[in-house]
Amino acid sequence: MNLSGVQERNPLPKNPKTETNKFGQFVRKNIVMLIAAAAAAVSAFFVKPDGAYIAYFDFKTLTCLFCVLAVVCALKNISFFEILACKIVEKCKNTRTSILVLVYVTFIGSMLIANDMALLTFLPLGYSTLYKTGKEKYMAFTFIMQNIAANLGGMLTPFGNPQNLYLYSKFGISNAEFVSIMFPPFLLSVILITICCLFIKPEPIRIGGEIKKLDPAKSMIYFVLFAFSIALVFKIIPYYFGLILIPAVLLFMDKKALAAVDYPLLLTFAAFFVFSGNLSRIEAVRNLFAGLLEKNTLLFSALSCQFISNVPTAVLLSNFTSDYAGLLVGVNIGGVGTIIASLASLITLREYTNLYPGKQGSYILKFSAFNFGFLAVLLVFCLLIL
Repeated sequence: MNLSGVQERNPLPKNPKTETNKFGQFVRKNIVMLIAAAAAAVSAFFVKPDGAYIAYFDFKTLTCLFCVLAVVCALKNISFFEILACKIVEKCKNTRTSILVLVYVTFIGSMLIANDMALLTFLPLGYSTLYKTGKEKYMAFTFIMQNIAANLGGMLTPFGNPQNLYLYSKFGISNAEFVSIMFPPFLLSVILITICCLFIKPEPIRIGGEIKKLDPAKSMIYFVLFAFSIALVFKIIPYYFGLILIPAVLLFMDKKALAAVDYPLLLTFAAFFVFSGNLSRIEAVRNLFAGLLEKNTLLFSALSCQFISNVPTAVLLSNFTSDYAGLLVGVNIGGVGTIIASLASLITLREYTNLYPGKQGSYILKFSAFNFGFLAVLLVFCLLIL
């Protein structure tokens, strides 16, 4: 008997379909991480866990990735990138210019804040711009160009793409040499993207609505933290200081930024450190990869990206070659091509299919046409100059 006089309520039973949907969403969202974890687990059967495992992990790369992603999340939470992009876009007069600006902003953003964060920041801006102005017919094209810009724009800086940060640290590449290696394909990428966007008709376009205001105090603190993060990347400050200062400040300033860090990406790196470390200790695998990479590191690494993505390719193949220039170029231009060639491409596909659930088939066809076109041109160009 309920002595309080209030009717007791049995808790609602869990809906199996809801639980299944949540599990399916988790799997789809983190498929690369799960594959990496499975690969690491399988490799552990061939190389039993021992004291050498700890040497697999590049703690500097993981720390720098965490610090940069955390500060970028904080800047995103105060709408810094959205405000910056809106102020640029409002100056545009037509569709062609607007799309060029959206693509260029993504291009530049990937150089500064990494390709996946650039897409998460600027894809919504691309959608709102075209939706509010009635230009949705250009949505797929714009998303595809933003995706290509994010993958190729980040190649110029060590922190523009995750694989860059890893290889930069792994091989101790100097800043000047890094830029000299990546500038030719970077410049060609800019030209190709611009040519594609110039085919858009210059239809009139306007953006309505009020632009958000930037919090000056928070933005100044976050800019300092971002500069601190970059100093960690460039080895000006010992990397472990980042694990002390940045979480401490963000715990006080913005806990949500710490929660929003792409931890699956960090776990993907950790899993592939184990996987690639174990493979490098298997003699038959060492001989196979060494032979293939000896023939042409650039070509084999670019093709490998099409099947296992560019970040895992960088981590895996770095154990089998000293030709870091060929590997660096290969895993960057190899980010275009198949939908799984880059983690960033999966982000774009997810965002587009969320907006247009019934059009993913046509999107993938357009995506493949543009991406394989870019891959072919860049691959031929880089094979000729390297």
